[in-house]
Amino acid sequence: MIPNEYLAFLITIVIAVGWLRLIDFLAGKGVFPAVISRKIIHIGTGPIFVLCWMLFPDKTISRYLAAIIPFLITMQFLLVGLGIIKDEEAVRAMSRSGDRREILKGPLIYGLVFVVMTILFWRDNAIGLITLMILCGGDGMADIIGSRFGKHKIPWALSKSWQGSAAMFVGSLFLIYLVMFSFQGMGFTQMNVQYTLLPISGIVFIATIVETLPYGDWDNFFVPLASVIFSYLFLIIK
Repeated sequence: MIPNEYLAFLITIVIAVGWLRLIDFLAGKGVFPAVISRKIIHIGTGPIFVLCWMLFPDKTISRYLAAIIPFLITMQFLLVGLGIIKDEEAVRAMSRSGDRREILKGPLIYGLVFVVMTILFWRDNAIGLITLMILCGGDGMADIIGSRFGKHKIPWALSKSWQGSAAMFVGSLFLIYLVMFSFQGMGFTQMNVQYTLLPISGIVFIATIVETLPYGDWDNFFVPLASVIFSYLFLIIK
């Protein structure tokens, strides 16, 4: 923890923006195909940002300062998607087809979810952490594994596969407990795997089912919504 919230803010924004620009740069150099770079951003940005929450002091303003970071990045997405800012590296990294307007869908919703979760839940309640890790690791892994190994399609969503859904379930649980144990190690939360594994697994399972439903780029909205609702129903963690 850093005593000065503004210094924590500066360090976090350097880390977050540095991560995004690194992936943009590598995608621009052809190191990753667009679909992979998009999901690397999807998977990696959340845990990096959430772990940076631990840098902030225990002050009311901290959550709002932290929320400014995804808000600013999301506004950049908006301006790039609208064509007001020209950023071809970002377009290649975050779109499937190279069309900047794709950024106005999934990536924009993704960023806004981060802003809302940070303000509403912060370190005070693990619901935000659980929701963001499902959105990042789970949803991202579903696409990567499904596109490469998804031979068995889901009947009600033929663009998705059972292999992708299994990857989402496992990836979500892995990231949730990775971050939660990190928070516990720093004294921010107390948890018992014995009592949380079953309800959290239930939340992840429902979110995984929701992700398979055929509503296109709106999964970045409906998956977090389902995660929050069922987190409230299944558990309350401080």
